[in-house]
Amino acid sequence: MKKILIVDDEINIGLLLSKFLTRNSFDVTSATSGSSAMEYLSKEHYDLVLCDYRLEDTDGKEMLVKIKESYPKTGVIIITGYSDIKLAVELIKLGAYDYITKPLYPDEILNTINKAIETQIALNSAVPETENAMVQDKAKANKSAYVLTDEFVIGQSSASKELMKQILLVAPTSYSVILLGDSGTGKESVAKAIHLNSPRKDKPFVAMDCGSLTKELAGSEFFGHEKGSFTGALYTKIGHFEMANGGTLFLDEVGNLSYDIQAALLRTVQERKIKRIGSTKEIDLDVRIIVATNENLQDAISKGKFREDLYHRFNEFSINLPPVSQRGRDILAFAETFLHLANQELNKNIKGFSSEVVDCFLTYNWPGNVRELKNVVRRATLLTETEEIQIKALPLEISNYAKAPVFNSPMATSNASESNGQKPRDLKNAALEAEYEAILKVLREVNFNKTKAAKILNIDRKTLYNKMKAIDLDNR
Repeated sequence: MKKILIVDDEINIGLLLSKFLTRNSFDVTSATSGSSAMEYLSKEHYDLVLCDYRLEDTDGKEMLVKIKESYPKTGVIIITGYSDIKLAVELIKLGAYDYITKPLYPDEILNTINKAIETQIALNSAVPETENAMVQDKAKANKSAYVLTDEFVIGQSSASKELMKQILLVAPTSYSVILLGDSGTGKESVAKAIHLNSPRKDKPFVAMDCGSLTKELAGSEFFGHEKGSFTGALYTKIGHFEMANGGTLFLDEVGNLSYDIQAALLRTVQERKIKRIGSTKEIDLDVRIIVATNENLQDAISKGKFREDLYHRFNEFSINLPPVSQRGRDILAFAETFLHLANQELNKNIKGFSSEVVDCFLTYNWPGNVRELKNVVRRATLLTETEEIQIKALPLEISNYAKAPVFNSPMATSNASESNGQKPRDLKNAALEAEYEAILKVLREVNFNKTKAAKILNIDRKTLYNKMKAIDLDNR
């Protein structure tokens, strides 16, 4: 349960916030002055501080400076009833995650809090103390280690080594970067690694999910707006470009942006200036842009869905993220890292994985990549009461996949016959082998959902069950 400290001398507001956040599974403490808040912080760790700017004994700026100097692992959001854009920018540059103007809207503040905590967790985990010994070895050899988030694993596979090489190559530059790869391969983690190893590492890293943007909201989210600039603009909002000024802006799922928004982005990227909606004042930008997509942008360009000129602005450097299936035994390094994080989250002390689980992890094809592996480990950690995670704690689609009886396939039978001096397989066995491989491949792709598999194979469920029974897959 994440801990939040609310600092507001208006008792009613503090009480309402406390009740709302408690209902949303946060551990909340309230303080009515800056001095009492600092006393609370001295006694225990808080993941986030929500601080009103106007306090009787101090102000939000002074509190922000004190908190960041003494408790750098605690995130800070400033809340105020006043709209002062210069102050907002100053606070963000001093280390505040965000600046929210009253009145407070529940969905907005909850979303901001969740993003702030997620960002702070990433920033807190510079170099893991117990994992990734390669980092420490490089530090000793070069007198300066590179910095990674707690979810980033330095693997030993050739794919992982090539990925790390490209990150370290591009990080010190100001190049815009396109991250390419399947969904769930860890593109945001790579973007953070690039940022944390760049000269901008002490400036904001701001992530934005372009896949969830509507055309109506995109301009406001990117560039911000002035109070009263359109219906519903009840307060001045700072856009993501301005929030990231001096640092790095990560745009995920950039291929989903509408053509109109792409045109606005192109102008911003070219001129390095923005105007908030409803304002005539231009704001200079110094932002590094990293974008990510699991779509083929070249195909999107040919279909007229993505601007070629914008693509070339983004594509000063590109990195292809390998799927988990190409990273060999690095899967186990990921699993151990996620187990360590899950132990911390759930206050457990699980030591590792059984040999069955290890074999299962190395056999499964991980269509959801790193994201799927993380979720599986978190779930298994929650379910496990022993020192090792057992196979029964894994989802059925994964344990079933590992149990698929390759040893009972026509191929295995045929090979065994040949090794015993019998005749090699005939045409009938070859056809059975091909059929077995086709059925097993489809079953694995749909996580052993027989209805989906039958539809893909263009047969009815009864026929599929009979064929599965014939090749000893019916009970798997």
